[in-house]
Amino acid sequence: RISISCLLPASWHFSISPVGCPRILNTTLRQIVVIGILAAAVSLLYYSLVVIRNKYGRAYRDKRFHRYLARVTDTEATDTNNPNLNYGIVVDCGSSGSRIFVYCWPRHNGNPHDLLDIKQMRDKNRKPVVMKIKPGISEFASSPEKVSDYISPLLSFAAEHVPRAKHKETPLYILCTAGMRILPESQQKAILEDLLTDIPVHFDFLFSDSHAEVISGKQEGVYAWIGINFVLGRFEHTDDEDEAIVEVHVPGSENKEAIFRKRTVGILDMGGVSTQIAYEVPKTVSFASSQQEEVAKNLLAEFNLGCDAHQTEHVYRVYVATFLGFGGNAARQRYEDSLFTSTVLKNRLLGKQTGVTSDSPYLDPCLPLDAQDEIQQNGQIMYLRGTGDFNLCREIIQPLMNKTNETQTSLNGVYQPAVHFQNSEFYGFSEFYYCTEDVLRMGGDYNAAKFTKAAKDYCATKWSVLRERFDRGLYASHADLHRLKYQCFKSAWMYEVFHSGFSFPVSYSNLKTALQVYDKEVQWTLGAILYRTRFLPLRDIQQENFRGSHSHWRSFSFVYNHYLFFVCFLIVLLSILLYLLRLRRIHRRMLRNSSSTSLWIEEGLPPQKIAGPL
Repeated sequence: RISISCLLPASWHFSISPVGCPRILNTTLRQIVVIGILAAAVSLLYYSLVVIRNKYGRAYRDKRFHRYLARVTDTEATDTNNPNLNYGIVVDCGSSGSRIFVYCWPRHNGNPHDLLDIKQMRDKNRKPVVMKIKPGISEFASSPEKVSDYISPLLSFAAEHVPRAKHKETPLYILCTAGMRILPESQQKAILEDLLTDIPVHFDFLFSDSHAEVISGKQEGVYAWIGINFVLGRFEHTDDEDEAIVEVHVPGSENKEAIFRKRTVGILDMGGVSTQIAYEVPKTVSFASSQQEEVAKNLLAEFNLGCDAHQTEHVYRVYVATFLGFGGNAARQRYEDSLFTSTVLKNRLLGKQTGVTSDSPYLDPCLPLDAQDEIQQNGQIMYLRGTGDFNLCREIIQPLMNKTNETQTSLNGVYQPAVHFQNSEFYGFSEFYYCTEDVLRMGGDYNAAKFTKAAKDYCATKWSVLRERFDRGLYASHADLHRLKYQCFKSAWMYEVFHSGFSFPVSYSNLKTALQVYDKEVQWTLGAILYRTRFLPLRDIQQENFRGSHSHWRSFSFVYNHYLFFVCFLIVLLSILLYLLRLRRIHRRMLRNSSSTSLWIEEGLPPQKIAGPL
């Protein structure tokens, strides 16, 4: 039997029997309550320090790791009753039509180093708030007074979704692209003036003179680059050792030390008419000549995405170049024009009839084996039959790259700063994805050797076999006969543009071809509103500061708040212990008084008065 005695605040003891059952002896109700409080306090402290910390620490790490994924996979309807949500509207006025996008974001967290958490607004049916109308705004070049009526349905659509109370603080941006760029400046100005004059009369959105403009291809490319990297979370801070980082020499601070931050991704986008490349240039660039330096100024964009102009952690230097005529369909047209001209010239000089009839067609290595095609120009028809020779096709289209011998150049001899291939990552969109996925079914991580083999096999396959596979539904659902016929050419064109034009080595393994990012189509308009609202966090930060010095505690994460809770809890626990010690001292004094009284009684003397505690 084990006996334990304690004097806190009075004599009590308990014993543990051999069978392990405790028995409390000589205890009072107060002692039991004190013991219970101490046990509860210790248990609560353990729970707070171990259980809560593990739970929220893990949740915090998971939240940080999946923050950008949640941003694009969140398909819940936007809570328009939330007063802390802000809204923004972007109208993309393209060549074939205009589309309106509505975005939303919560209040800024007060940290000047973080960007706004912008995402696309979703309606009650959880569908993105987007609307498109036709034709393009450039069709009103001769009647600019009708532009406001043309765009009014889009703005009314947005006004129905954005809460009425938020209209006056919701910025509206009308940004015009390709169709408007080809118009004379006078017609551009007339269209924009009509918008700036009439829209404020009918709508209460925040719409100033700088909110309607014709943006350049360079701006559009920068916005697309911003949108992709924002969705991928590449503008966020990281302490994760597994995260890819890059050393950056911030523009304008060459004398300062380089900083390390998350590696951003470059983008490659090949459409039907043009091809575009955009990527960050993390280090200071050098030029081979003064002419090259002058050209580079129009291709390099330097901007600060942060709300504080004095902070450099969100300063980026991005190279953007657009190549008209280098899209998949435009390249095929250029190839056919060249083919037609050279064949007609050879027939005239050598007295041949190549391609004149279907019985003597021109043997085209860029068409699948035995596939037939025609070229029509100036009332003449040239007949083609495919031989499916992928390597020969690549060789024939090489001159269409218009490469030069000058260093640091790409397509058309345009300046291109060096890419650090060992520490870079690119995403390929549109034709880069269609060429790898629609027919070859190998979209995603790009491997040059595997792609080349698949393209060779496809080109060398008879057209009748390809048609049979198509009829059986073995290709992508949106692949059509046009895709099947020109897949061989476009595969060779994509390969040459990537490896010969942009000089990526065949061993490069960090290209991902994609149609969407996390199953969402990322528009350049997301990058546009992120860039144009970059100073809005200053408003929230100033409001927080104006509310008082204590308001900054609210911007702390829960992790720091529960540290404060631990401190308060320990203070309360210490106060309880001090109180119990005080009771113990009082108890001891009472025992001494009781002993003195007993001694006087045993000696037969009257007890003397002893001063008690004051």
